[in-house]
Amino acid sequence: MRCKLLYCWNTTAGTFYIGQSEDGRFHPIYNDESYGSYLKDWQASEDLAHNLTEPIHHPTTGKRIDTSKLGIPDHTSDWDRIRPMEGNR
Repeated sequence: MRCKLLYCWNTTAGTFYIGQSEDGRFHPIYNDESYGSYLKDWQASEDLAHNLTEPIHHPTTGKRIDTSKLGIPDHTSDWDRIRPMEGNR
């Protein structure tokens, strides 16, 4: 599935993203994998912040990541917004 990346948040486990698919749904993304599908962007960030997404595993260690311990904000208004590159609009 292709998603347009809208928001990012850097953590000690790596960077997490919120993307939007062509059907308009929002996806929490880590290591190029989607961990759910939501109607609203804040639902994706809230579930990441509270470790309520599908289980996420670290790509190197294979250990499950508790996203509630990474300081991920509940709402996308606190995330870093990804700006479209010139010419990619």
